[in-house]
Amino acid sequence: MLPSDISQQIAAIGRVIDPVKTAAVFAPLHDTEPFAGIQVTRDIPYGPAERNLLDVFVADGASGLRPVLIFVHGGGFTGGNKSTPGSPFYDNVPLWAARNGLVGVNMTYRLAPQHPWPAGPEDVGAALHWVADNISKHGGDPSKIVLFGHSAGATHAGTYAAMPQFHGPKGIGIAGLVLTSGIYDLTDFPVNDGYRSYFGNDASRYAARSPIGGLRTLTIPSMVVYAELDPPPFIPQCEKLVAAMAEAPGGKPRALVLPKHSHLSLGYAVGTSDTTLTGPILDFVKALE
Repeated sequence: MLPSDISQQIAAIGRVIDPVKTAAVFAPLHDTEPFAGIQVTRDIPYGPAERNLLDVFVADGASGLRPVLIFVHGGGFTGGNKSTPGSPFYDNVPLWAARNGLVGVNMTYRLAPQHPWPAGPEDVGAALHWVADNISKHGGDPSKIVLFGHSAGATHAGTYAAMPQFHGPKGIGIAGLVLTSGIYDLTDFPVNDGYRSYFGNDASRYAARSPIGGLRTLTIPSMVVYAELDPPPFIPQCEKLVAAMAEAPGGKPRALVLPKHSHLSLGYAVGTSDTTLTGPILDFVKALE
């Protein structure tokens, strides 16, 4: 659970997406680079675009092949990055992974409006292709890749998993899927101008571009997470997805609500003493065959 002083600050920010205020609360709780005991390889190109880059985090002295956690950041489809100079976010996610027996991978991707749908899932697929081919050189097990997306990143990760046209010749290429506070049904969400710049202005296409339909037939284990203090439209998105996937071949998703967390705090808390999210994710990864 969040310490009471932190939860009070998050409650004071409220049900809004405020990266500046939320980062100010959590940044002091994180290490700064260089990270002791961790080897970081940055800005590895996985495709031809300027933002087709990923970072790999590996613990010094780790032996054997370890499961791989790939994080896909959010940003409203028009912003965000895998890391920001002077900020611990989102280095904190692959750093936590590497410190807990995994290989951590952070990816970034092309953004709207210059790169509309389906640039996101295309880039997720390209990053996964690179990881499948190369991660064993960094101690990662290509048969145990878990895709972890947040917000717009969850939409991209979910769309990749839901739609076979984005998969490689070997299929979906992941062993598990973790979706946190994403948008899964565009037909039932207040779409703003930023979202339209990615999904387009033609609402008649939103159903076909939403991952909820394809995720009903997901063949791998999954987790679907939202925060108690998420902006209200996000909560029914997660609940609707869990219900839609009740009979998915890979099993009904593990549904998790993070008490006292907000849309951003659930990601910014990764790597702190609060294990409300990271504990279940680690259990989820370790349970994969």
